[in-house]
Parts: sequence; structure tokens; C-alpha cells
Amino acid sequence: MNNLKLKQLVEKQSIILTDAKLRQFDKYYELLVEWNTFMNLTAITQYDEVLVKHFADSLAIKSAIAALSKIDSDICKILDLEKGIHIVDVGTGAGFPGLPIKIAFENCSVKLLDSLNKRVQFLNEVITKNELVNVEAIHCRAEDAGRDIYMREQYDLGVSRAVSNLATLSEYVLPFVKVGGYFVAYKSGEIEEEVDCSKKAIKVLGGQVKHIYKFCLPDTDIERSFVFIKKIHTTPKKYPRKAGIPSKEPI
Repeated sequence: MNNLKLKQLVEKQSIILTDAKLRQFDKYYELLVEWNTFMNLTAITQYDEVLVKHFADSLAIKSAIAALSKIDSDICKILDLEKGIHIVDVGTGAGFPGLPIKIAFENCSVKLLDSLNKRVQFLNEVITKNELVNVEAIHCRAEDAGRDIYMREQYDLGVSRAVSNLATLSEYVLPFVKVGGYFVAYKSGEIEEEVDCSKKAIKVLGGQVKHIYKFCLPDTDIERSFVFIKKIHTTPKKYPRKAGIPSKEPI
């Protein structure tokens, strides 16, 4: 494995990875491929593809924050990954984007939420083998955890790379974000129509779309978008609704 490529990829995103962190990413990859032989974690298993489409993609939020800070100084003050913030990754799956963010920015405290216990077991294996601290994988549904007083509105940043539409994702994630914090949705390609259709839900849940940041993954023509949603006011107590409803009946 040539982890020099990952180092070069993320340097384009203004991220410097130590040799120790590069070894942690390699261990992450090894475990991902091993566990993927007996459970469905990812369709992407080739080393170079994982570096670009999972690791570099997860970490692209850093360059997005840096770029947006030039027009909105509020972003870099609230989302200072180097200094360390509280992050929740909802529907994390194989750990993307929360676990790469944690490895790269060790001062951050990260919660990884997933509804499938087998995936949580995998995440715990990665956490243990890499001796990561201040990161926890939790087996739960977002609709239930979002009502937990110890998790509700406790995070500076909520992230998700899940495939749900933005209205549904907002009901899953915004209840975790503290007022003044951000929900950043990882999306593919063109996103304007989906954002427009989701603005009602976002407003009801206490959020406001502040920025859409578009980019191509390093060394590819793959288009990606980040939707930065700021938490403006407290999410009404009736949200999130019971399990299954947000996906079936988006606000």
C-alpha cells in the first residue's frame, strides 16, 4: 500500500497527515477489506479508490470550511477542526465521514451512529486497533437518539453521507446540532433542486441553508457538493418523529 498517495491527496485539501495517522488510515483500510468479505460495508475496495472516494472525500470538508471562511468568518470560528469540536455522524455506515475526520483531526470528539449493530462492531474494531480516543460508535436509530437529552442539541457539527433526501436527512441530523452549529450534508453532483425542496423542512427543524460548496474529488472529475445548514433556533420537541416516518413522510 502506498500511503504517500493519501498524503498527497489530502495536502491538496490543506491537511497534513503524520506518519502515525497514515498508518491508522492503512489499518482502517485493511479492516474495511477484511470485514467486507463477510458483511456489506462498501462496494469500493480497491486501495486507490478507497483513498479518493472514501478517505479524501470524507476529509474534503476541511477545504470547504477554509474556502467558505473567506466569505463567512463565522464558519471557521464554529467549525475549527484543528482546535477540536464535537461532531456527530448520523448513519455513518462504514465510518464515513466521521472516522476519517477523527483520525485526521484528533482533537475532535466524534460520535458515530448507525442502526446496524454489525457495522458498529466493525467501527469499534477500527477504533480499538488504532487506539483512538474520544470517539464512540453507537448502535441506534437517529429518530431515537435525537430525543436523548444527552445527545440532543449537543454537537457543533452534524455530518451525514447517507443517501436519503435532504429533508429526511435534516430531520435525522438537525436535532443533534446545538443552536449556532452546523449540519453539513455530503451530496453528489447537482443539488439545487433537492435543496429547494428541502427548505421548508430545514426551516421547521430550526435550520437555514447558508452555503452550497461544490468541488471535484482530487485527481478525478467526480462532482461533489456540501450543503452547509446553520442551526438558527431550537428544533421543536416533536421532531424527530417516530422511526420510519421521516423517510416515508418528509416534512
